Amino acid sequence: MAQRRDFLQTLGMMGISLPMIHKALERNSSYTPSGAGRPLILCSRDEYWAKKVLPPAWAAFQASGNILDGIEAGSNVCELDPEDTSVGYGGLPDERGVVSLDASIMYGPTFKCGSVASLENIKKACSVARLVMERTDHAMIVGAGALAFAKAHGFPEENLLTEEARLTWLEWKENLSENDDWLPPADKDYYRKLRKRGTINVLGMGNNGEVAGITTTSGLFGKIHGRVGDSPIIGAGLFVDNEVGAAGATGRGEELIRNMWLIPARRKNESRQVSTTSVRRSHRAYILCEWWI
Repeated sequence: MAQRRDFLQTLGMMGISLPMIHKALERNSSYTPSGAGRPLILCSRDEYWAKKVLPPAWAAFQASGNILDGIEAGSNVCELDPEDTSVGYGGLPDERGVVSLDASIMYGPTFKCGSVASLENIKKACSVARLVMERTDHAMIVGAGALAFAKAHGFPEENLLTEEARLTWLEWKENLSENDDWLPPADKDYYRKLRKRGTINVLGMGNNGEVAGITTTSGLFGKIHGRVGDSPIIGAGLFVDNEVGAAGATGRGEELIRNMWLIPARRKNESRQVSTTSVRRSHRAYILCEWWI
């Protein structure tokens, strides 16, 4: 069985670090118990968002005792908040001006998982992903099928495009030329200013040590219609193993998908040198795609 230290080292090498969240957790014992093996909920955001996400997440967990309820409630905070332009309602749209969402959920004790991709007009994508996990034997539902599944379970169709997001998209469209195709414009600084992304992972451990996680996002701004990143892919945007822990990813999904083989390499107990070489190769691939950042 992998050791906790190895697991944390792997997260560190892949850039998955939550120091600000740990500080926020330490400051508020009302929703964060202390001590090894005790229940815990984390999120992949700075202190500002941690204060928004974690209290309702912990309250939902305390009310039901189900860690899935806790991480879902925390993720819903971002999905419903238009201030977050990278998740759910208010997320920045694709090249057509359409907001589409990706989300995944996984439960460590059973390895059960569910995800949705290219889901339109539904605010709480992670809640739909949970229903995929709990009410079907599927792992992923996409596009029109995901929308129909959500509507069948009572989710209302709603416009996800806020006025702020529409104006940002309009500015982006006005600065494209017929020569841009699907590549970034020559002015990288301008593109970086508009190209916002975020995603959120909410990870938790319940009363009996059961581990679970959620990743939810609206994806890359200006993406090709139908593009799917790493977030709904189990093993790329999210993975949970009760014997090891939980990990979620944020950043450019294409690079995470290309380099997801790092995790099985570490699980095979390959040497530190092999792991270091793997990370360097991943970094090189990232640099080669630097213009996307």
